[in-house]
Amino acid sequence: MSKRFIVTGCAGFIGSNLVDRLLENGHEVVGVDNLSTGLLRFLERASANPRFRFVRTDLLDLPGLVAAFAGGEVVVHLAANADVRFGTEHPRRDLEQNTIATYNVLEAMRANGIKHIAFSSTGSVYGEASVIPTPEDGPFPIQTSLYGASKAAGEGLISAYCEGFGFQAWIFRFVSILGERYTHGHVFDFYKKLKADPTRLPVLGNGRQRKSYLYVQDCIDAILLAMEKAGEKVNIFNLGVDGYCEVNDSIGWICEELGVKPVLEYSGGDRGWIGDNPFIFLDTRKIQSLGWRPKLDIRAGVIRTVRSLVENPWVFEERK
Repeated sequence: MSKRFIVTGCAGFIGSNLVDRLLENGHEVVGVDNLSTGLLRFLERASANPRFRFVRTDLLDLPGLVAAFAGGEVVVHLAANADVRFGTEHPRRDLEQNTIATYNVLEAMRANGIKHIAFSSTGSVYGEASVIPTPEDGPFPIQTSLYGASKAAGEGLISAYCEGFGFQAWIFRFVSILGERYTHGHVFDFYKKLKADPTRLPVLGNGRQRKSYLYVQDCIDAILLAMEKAGEKVNIFNLGVDGYCEVNDSIGWICEELGVKPVLEYSGGDRGWIGDNPFIFLDTRKIQSLGWRPKLDIRAGVIRTVRSLVENPWVFEERK
């Protein structure tokens, strides 16, 4: 049965891919984005579909959001400031764009009688986890990044609205996502540096940080499956793959794909910035119990991302 979805952050990396999938599945979609980081070009395919409508508004504009949500049935809230690295340079940004924006989304839902929300949280809410791989019910530690803290606050608000106003929620704690339309993160940064100078590559930390990554279409598969099959009031899922790699591994795959052999220049230490978790590996047995399995491993996701960046040089002009 088709539904009317509201997708915040619709012109972003994950959001635009999700919009395309929802439209392919026969749903109506209202996409909301202020285009601060999203790119209209990512919505070209969607914009040709009569079941898609784009609304340019800011999530801090509550009246505008209430108007945009009119007639919606399900909200997928993806809009956020995802800049973990520079969080301490502009701490209010995480508060406003992640926590207050989530409150406004919930209030716009309440004003329109919308009861269902999917939320992109993060594995960063686990801080530097004491249990590896980290399950959804693992110890909740002291937060180590403003980004993680703002997402944990968003999760808390959503859970409280489920209890107080009869909402139903699906909360997804992502590892880093890779794939087509990717415009933020280590593969993007390394590729951009290697384009400028293929002979050397500055690397934050010692390159031994262990990270997990997930291909964007596998991520979307998991989101849609969970929303279909998980029926609790608040449903929380880790999304990732069964494994991790070192940053050095990823650098090797990127350089191999590009045919370059740069000198690696490490800044040193076991992390690249304040809040950089040196080991992220999530337990994904809960989402797998619903029948989900990722189709691509980390290496294949990295390579597919590099190829997409090579094929779309315009992205770098847009993201100067």
